[in-house]
Amino acid sequence: MEQRGIELVSAGERYGRPRDLLFLWSGTTMGIFTLVYGITIVAAFQLSFTQAVIAIVIGNLLSFPLVGLTSLQGPATGTSTMAVSRAAYGPKGARVLSFFGWLNMVGFEAGGMVLITFAALSLLEQAGVSDQGLGLKVVVILVAAAIQLVLPLIGHAAVMKAQKYFTWVFVVLFGLMAILIAPKVELGGGGGSADFATFTMAIAMIMSAGGLSWGPLGGDYSRYLPASSSRKAVFGYAALGGFVPYVLLMTLGAAVATVVKDNTDPISGLPGALPQWFVVPYLLLAIVSLFAVNTTDLYSSGLNLQAAGIKVKRWVAVVGDLVLCVLITFVAVTSNSFNTMLNNFLALLIIWLAPWAGVYITDWLRRRGRYDAEALFDEQAPGQVRWPAIIAQVLGMAAAALWINSAVFVGPLSEATGGSDFSIFAGFLVAGAAYALLVPRPAVRTVEA
Repeated sequence: MEQRGIELVSAGERYGRPRDLLFLWSGTTMGIFTLVYGITIVAAFQLSFTQAVIAIVIGNLLSFPLVGLTSLQGPATGTSTMAVSRAAYGPKGARVLSFFGWLNMVGFEAGGMVLITFAALSLLEQAGVSDQGLGLKVVVILVAAAIQLVLPLIGHAAVMKAQKYFTWVFVVLFGLMAILIAPKVELGGGGGSADFATFTMAIAMIMSAGGLSWGPLGGDYSRYLPASSSRKAVFGYAALGGFVPYVLLMTLGAAVATVVKDNTDPISGLPGALPQWFVVPYLLLAIVSLFAVNTTDLYSSGLNLQAAGIKVKRWVAVVGDLVLCVLITFVAVTSNSFNTMLNNFLALLIIWLAPWAGVYITDWLRRRGRYDAEALFDEQAPGQVRWPAIIAQVLGMAAAALWINSAVFVGPLSEATGGSDFSIFAGFLVAGAAYALLVPRPAVRTVEA
């Protein structure tokens, strides 16, 4: 079991190759969630299939480079992405952002656990277990939680190894799924033809569900790589590992939406596009792929909790996060409205991510990728809260809120432009520009061996 949390990884403990990141991110992103995002693009925003494909390519092309960029600091510092955020925000100033990152991960973990539970119950129904009372649901949730705990609890090496095998399994099964669905697809079908404002909303959803949400996890999995690792390889493998599966599976999801009309439920709705004999393999694929994505989330959520200043061992944080997810899953499975509340919460939580990315990338550019890794953990040094980054973050969040179009809140700039959603771009650019103006020449200290 890995004992290290966000503590620095010494040179003697480094291992792996940059290409390992390709399998890590492919195994993580090649899942049912990604497929459903593609269905949602057509079903919720009424895009045509052609519009959906264009939005999928643009949204992922703009967002997944962030995963590559945040992976670069792992080999350079030997710690997680949210811990590296301390360089800009200060050791204590970054705690709030790390807490937001923890909430983000817990939300996605809970959503995954809910779908795992529904898929398992559907499998039992296929096996003839029709009496599915509260007791059975509790047992299914607890068994799923016990399985989910294994890989994140063991740690980094187990996660990296498992995701490599998940990748090959998912390639085969999703490839077979595509072959089975292809004859039924109506490429001229879909939701219709959306206007420009709706098209921007679709791109915002693709970015927030993809590279933008995964960005804060980049360094968590690259921090064990040797410091001498090729920067181009680290960036390229991390970015492509998420970009390629997202484009392919979201496109497959958009194609499925031309077959399964007005239904984004991956458990009860999506199997309607499949032959009956493939329903059970599909449900198994759904469960395993959800376990895979939750493994990455759960491992990183523990690191984010430590980066938020919570003095707790990594394994304790992992167990605590899973217990919280089990409670949320129980409420969601027994409530008809909780899923809507959870999705709305996650939609608004995205507001902090774009400004954080703007500050983080601007700070990285200003210091030319050089960090004093030990200073990230020095809680006695001056500058524990660095106000330029905090101010830039607040300004960026305000800009994002002004231009968001979500089910919970529509910003005034969005209303003024016919419902367009440029919240991600506004938040990123405003926060990045504000930080650059407030901190034109940051002092950079490097530790040389």
